[in-house]
Amino acid sequence: MLGLPSRTIFYLIERSIKEYRRFAQKNINELSHDITVDHALILFFIADNPNLSQSEIGNLIFKDNASVTRMIDLMIKNGFLQRDIHKEDRRKFRITLTPKGLQTKKGLKSIVQFNRAHALEGVSEAEIDQLATILEKIISNCTKT
Repeated sequence: MLGLPSRTIFYLIERSIKEYRRFAQKNINELSHDITVDHALILFFIADNPNLSQSEIGNLIFKDNASVTRMIDLMIKNGFLQRDIHKEDRRKFRITLTPKGLQTKKGLKSIVQFNRAHALEGVSEAEIDQLATILEKIISNCTKT
């Protein structure tokens, strides 16, 4: 017998992620209603590496190419990103932050720091390290072929 799904570690992991994203989105909305948690991730990843392709962005935020394209199109429409033809390969696009995107990323930084600190309140560094080790083992087990 499997038991209740809600009593498994995987249920707790999923629930913690959903609760964190809900909490984070509420705080991001105080800065802008046009930015989602995924949009914030895109801003941070592109700012750190402006040469990322859309499929690389998708891998980083765990989204398929169609979803990433829709998000980037919306972020361009809302003035956070711009898409230009890549200088070396005209078949590719280069996605960069606009001044509005840079300003929004700057505002998001303190929100993300607050969100993480709040979510990890009462959790020791040793507990965080132990959890990270366990999660890496689960990931490794699930990605073995």
